[in-house]
Amino acid sequence: MSEYQYYEFQALDRPLSLDEQEQLRAISTRARITATSFSNTYHWGDLRGDPRRMTERYFDAHLYTANWGTHRLALRLPKGALPLSTVQLYCHGHHVEAWTIRTHLLLDMTSEDESGDWTEEADDQLAALIGVRDELATGDLRPLYLAWLSSLAAWELEDDDEEEYRTALEPPVPAGLGELTAPQHALADFLRVDPDLLTAAAQASPTTLKEPSRRARKDLAPLIAALPGKEKDALLLQLALGPQPRLRTELLHRLHGTTTPAAVPGQRSAAQLLDTAHSLRTERHQHAEHERAATRAQHLSALARNPEPFWQQIATHIATKKTTAYDQAVTLLAELRDAYAHTGHDTDFRQRLARLRQDHQRRPALVQRLDHHDLR
Repeated sequence: MSEYQYYEFQALDRPLSLDEQEQLRAISTRARITATSFSNTYHWGDLRGDPRRMTERYFDAHLYTANWGTHRLALRLPKGALPLSTVQLYCHGHHVEAWTIRTHLLLDMTSEDESGDWTEEADDQLAALIGVRDELATGDLRPLYLAWLSSLAAWELEDDDEEEYRTALEPPVPAGLGELTAPQHALADFLRVDPDLLTAAAQASPTTLKEPSRRARKDLAPLIAALPGKEKDALLLQLALGPQPRLRTELLHRLHGTTTPAAVPGQRSAAQLLDTAHSLRTERHQHAEHERAATRAQHLSALARNPEPFWQQIATHIATKKTTAYDQAVTLLAELRDAYAHTGHDTDFRQRLARLRQDHQRRPALVQRLDHHDLR
């Protein structure tokens, strides 16, 4: 398998200056660099710059994927948008890390899976994930909990210390884990959050009245009307001065006190969550197996009620005297055997099969296939 690595960075709050673009060009001569982005694909070699430092200095979002199973998403938020102490509650080893620099908070989320789950079409993934940044800036903690869940599943694979699982408590549980937004669904997929583990976690998650992205005009209007006049003037001035990518985030952050989904203190241990997820997974598999069995039974019953078209198809296949047609005839015979057995008419099938074998006993290729599939 050839090597594949994809790096993408996005500048959201302000465009890169020409000088900054030149600095980035010194890192990579082949990268696609614009005033708001940097991207490159590597099939050999690697990025010469440090992605962490590049995100700290230039960019608000960074995505990385590699064909050995690494998925990484790093986000940079204005320092006042989300307290580091809140984010650290959800940090877990190297899978979820957070730190601050002078002006920003950075969040780094990583998922590792060596099973081969990767794609060379990664250039649209960051666009699906970028909305998570605004959600975090407005106080929605669900992306942080999703990252923690991803790290929990990875921890289970890496560590055998059951006592540690029993004593490690989950972080605060945000509202709305059972009703994720589109960016949050994309994040759960990107970080490979186990669906059963997410279902288990959502059992303790309060429901939300309304997702932030769906707030109606009538909900926001009174909140905006209550803002002080000077603050409204300042916001309008920022808008009049030119593009302000952070303006919407800052405004929603200003209003978030009445719209942020609540979180409840985490009460469950990692072991309890993993055990619940295992039970849900087992129940789901059993339910799926029962459904498959019921569907199969319905099919066999219908076939047993009208088997003649199958017998005719079998005769037609055999008449061609082709080995591929013999294979198709044997497949249909095996299906008929199951149908007759399902309805308690095994004797009828064996009698008809005996006549078929007698009629075609001089066709060794067919007889060999019948014997191989125990059609005697």
